Amino acid sequence: MKLASYLMNLLAPAHYLPHLIVSLVLIIAMGVSALAAIVLVMLQPGNSQGIDALGGSSETFYGKNKGKSTESKLRIWTFVCLGVLAVLAVVFFILQIDAIWNV
Repeated sequence: MKLASYLMNLLAPAHYLPHLIVSLVLIIAMGVSALAAIVLVMLQPGNSQGIDALGGSSETFYGKNKGKSTESKLRIWTFVCLGVLAVLAVVFFILQIDAIWNV
């Protein structure tokens, strides 16, 4: 219950219902986007190959088709999630300006 009261205190003029609804939707969308980005980052393997990286690189079939791999798709989706999160955060804080809501 305390979480709900903290969330309500975060939303500026809580007496204005449309502002409250839009703010709650944006906060939930930002949370989903952030969690998706975290999961996608955790699914990606590390770029380091340990001691093998010191010996130089060798051309492999995997290296030639890197753009089509699952790792490449995970990386692209990570950037998409983080871009959506950034846009939603900017929109959220712009909507906190009272003049937009005529309050």
